[in-house]
Amino acid sequence: MKFRPEVKPFLLGSAAFGGVIFLLCAIWGLSMGTSLFAGLLAANISAGYMLFFFRDPDVFVPDEPGSVIAAASGKIAKITDVYEKDYLKTDTVRISIFLSLLDVHVNRFPISGYSTFLGYFPGRRLFTFQEKSSEVNQNNKILVRGEGTSCLVTQIVGPVCRRVVYWLRNDKTQPVKRGERFGMMKFGSRLDMYFPKGDIEITAQVGDQVHAGRTVIGRILPREEDQ
Repeated sequence: MKFRPEVKPFLLGSAAFGGVIFLLCAIWGLSMGTSLFAGLLAANISAGYMLFFFRDPDVFVPDEPGSVIAAASGKIAKITDVYEKDYLKTDTVRISIFLSLLDVHVNRFPISGYSTFLGYFPGRRLFTFQEKSSEVNQNNKILVRGEGTSCLVTQIVGPVCRRVVYWLRNDKTQPVKRGERFGMMKFGSRLDMYFPKGDIEITAQVGDQVHAGRTVIGRILPREEDQ
């Protein structure tokens, strides 16, 4: 199992947490052995969860031509028709994936193409199951222009999420492959994918549990000139 290097400061924090528990137990008059056991137990439980959270498993990316895969691991919370006015500037279908604290939080590109980081946008920290969180919460926006369709990806910060991260260069457009890692959301959040309406056929349903880089959620429809 692989782990993201970002886990390192959290492991140090786990050790510090264990030290605090040890000192508190000692102050409360517990024996040295009991205090040490409590501190070590707290540190190990915390470190174990951090390693679990920052896990980065390799995945088998489906090679079906035209397939669209989930960009995040979690539960599909909503599939909604919306007009995307800022970047795609057309009627779109928005697929929203909610990530719990138990899901893998590494994000992967849903399609191949060229990725452009559009920026980090400050905002609020509403619970991400609320509809308006897509518009008002802090987020990263990434635009992937591929063959047959484009996808606007939004990494959305929730009240628990500390940060959303995009690992590729922020200052240039880069070629990317479907299933390639591009970032992560730390400690629970939501990811939205916008596709121009009519470009894809959605095969996933609300309530489905999906896995980044592995689960096919739709297929790119052939254009009329290609038929």
